[in-house]
Amino acid sequence: LITGATGLIGTALTSQLLDQGHTVHFLTTRKEKIITTPNHKGFYWNPTNHDIDLHAFKDVSCVVNLVGATIAKRWTTAYKEMIISSRVQTTNLLYKSLKKLDHKVTSFISASGISIYPNSKNTVYTELSKDVAANFLGQVVVAWEASADQFFDLGIGVAKIRTGVVFDSSQGAFPKMIQPIKMGVPSVVGDGSQWISWIHTDDIVAIYNHAIDHNLTGIYNAVAPVAIKNTEFTKLVAGFYKIPMWAPNIPGFILKLFLGAMSMLALQGQLVSVLKLESTGFAFKYPTLDKALSNLLKNK
Repeated sequence: LITGATGLIGTALTSQLLDQGHTVHFLTTRKEKIITTPNHKGFYWNPTNHDIDLHAFKDVSCVVNLVGATIAKRWTTAYKEMIISSRVQTTNLLYKSLKKLDHKVTSFISASGISIYPNSKNTVYTELSKDVAANFLGQVVVAWEASADQFFDLGIGVAKIRTGVVFDSSQGAFPKMIQPIKMGVPSVVGDGSQWISWIHTDDIVAIYNHAIDHNLTGIYNAVAPVAIKNTEFTKLVAGFYKIPMWAPNIPGFILKLFLGAMSMLALQGQLVSVLKLESTGFAFKYPTLDKALSNLLKNK
């Protein structure tokens, strides 16, 4: 059963699982999106109203929880509440629903974020790191993971996939990040020394598939093994388009002026280890950005 099945990761994961012969159920808030085929079925839910079709859990062994409002919108007070509730309220509804049922679920795999780790230029964070970012995104991830941990109480294995910036050729952050460079303005953000812990779409989808197949439990960092600094990212993309690095840096205060607290997405970063994930046998298709760019930009 997948929540957030129509999102970037959910769509690709669903397609992959169906190709492998799995039966996939998904939850949707839009009744017109419901389909019913032998191996792909949709079910209605409305987390705001605590409404869910419990038939969604029939014969399900694994729940993959990908739902959550994007963080790439201006953080008004109301939208901050939506970012948290779209993660916590939905997970709570899944938990309360399973608690009522005689179910077959043995695994709960939840999306999470590396933004739980504090901004740092030098610290390498592992899944054992106890430091938590003293900002809004830190609060979001703590609440998100706590809601996922409830499933332990039901005897269900819980895996939390702490994801970095997902790089996709057509959706998400990547097209926005490269747009100024494509237009001939290769500007470094802030002082350019902040880390970008990124991951190619194919790899994050493969990680979820790997977590399902191997019944992973616990916390796993999900980023490419080789992070890159903002300056180097800009140089690599500019080099691909053969654009000289002439533009001045974009000062942090300018971003803060236009984006407010959300500017931390561009001005801060974390360096995280994926040795735990690799120790389970996972191999990255795109471990370095130069290899990823050759794929992401091939038709750009």
